[in-house]
Amino acid sequence: MLYIFEQYLITFGWAVTGAISMAIALSILIKVFTLITPINEWEEIKRGNIGVAIIIASVIIGTALVIGLTVMP
Repeated sequence: MLYIFEQYLITFGWAVTGAISMAIALSILIKVFTLITPINEWEEIKRGNIGVAIIIASVIIGTALVIGLTVMP
């Protein structure tokens, strides 16, 4: 029983570590993406520009897919 609990804690720890590192990586990616584009994406999203919101969402989803597939065994 103790072995199962220990394995559960190890798995939970790796999940938390993965979530934190994914959040950091995505925030860096979004920052770099906004620096290399000529428009201010966040102002456009606040104004209701759906196209820019879709582009930002596709960048996030694409990066998450690439990172997720590289981590998967």
